[in-house]
Amino acid sequence: MGHRLSKIYTRTGDNGTTGLADGSRIAKDDPRVEAYGTVDELNSVIGLVLSNNIPENVQEMLISIQHTLFNLGASMSYPDSPDTPDSRINELEQWLDNLNTDLPPLKEFILPGGTQAAAHCHVARTVCRRAERRVITLGKTVAVPVNSVKYLNRLSDLLFVMARYINAVNHHPEPLWQPDRNN
Repeated sequence: MGHRLSKIYTRTGDNGTTGLADGSRIAKDDPRVEAYGTVDELNSVIGLVLSNNIPENVQEMLISIQHTLFNLGASMSYPDSPDTPDSRINELEQWLDNLNTDLPPLKEFILPGGTQAAAHCHVARTVCRRAERRVITLGKTVAVPVNSVKYLNRLSDLLFVMARYINAVNHHPEPLWQPDRNN
């Protein structure tokens, strides 16, 4: 394992730069930092979802996802790092299919909400979409692992289905969009 931080503050970032895993320094607002920073934010929001009372199968999925996201974020801070394995994307698709099996078909748009855990899943979903956009932006200037965008895209779908699943397990009606309301 690499270096462990024994001292949290280093003062090396006081000039607005941060260090990458390869030792190089870049501006803290560089697209690379935006990409891995937003993946880190997503991981934190998933931690918030995990702080709720959620079904054990969802909890196990989210913990696994957190580990993959940590690796994905690290790959953004280390040029030419390994890609997220295809197996991780396949795993998300299997989880999606399993959770979605017993959910009623979508006939209307769903508003973010329901139980607190489901609402937190929706927040995670929107942060995931932003992380995906940040990785796409980064990919316009440097090579990024190709499966990063695929993984984030699939993960946002899974987080949406998890929100629906959590509401269903808790017998909480899904908040439906009413297009004519307040017009």
